Amino acid sequence: MKTADLCDEYADRLSLCKTPFYSYGKKKEFQGEIRTVEVYEDNSMVKESLETIETGTILVVDGGGSLNCALLGDQLAAIAAERKINGIIINGCVRDSADLAHIEVGIKAIGTCPFKSKKRGEGTKGGTLSFGNVEWTPGQFVYADDDGIIISEKPLESKSG
Repeated sequence: MKTADLCDEYADRLSLCKTPFYSYGKKKEFQGEIRTVEVYEDNSMVKESLETIETGTILVVDGGGSLNCALLGDQLAAIAAERKINGIIINGCVRDSADLAHIEVGIKAIGTCPFKSKKRGEGTKGGTLSFGNVEWTPGQFVYADDDGIIISEKPLESKSG
């Protein structure tokens, strides 16, 4: 579903993420129910989340906007694709960007960094996150494409097709 069409039909029920994100995965348009993890320069909980969240969901990662290291690379993206996770939205960086473009998952991040993250097992799963001028609450729904990222409390259907 195109975000522009959803905004035309449901503007009063949507929140718009105002952080500029870049698209890195093969899927450029994706949507699903939100699952969350909050970390800082440590992707251990990102991996754990990708290994356990439900098929068809979207993992939203608040990495504090750090540009010092990547929270996702080709190996974790491959786990997401294999498990049929619809997408990953990262308030942080990715690496292996050329490889990510061939992996069948939606990936949005604020940038790239070739450095890997620490592996300390630190972070919090399942809480409400706040970045991009919106709140990301598990159980709500996110819709993403090249026009933007929008959030709805309930699933939406586009009448435009």
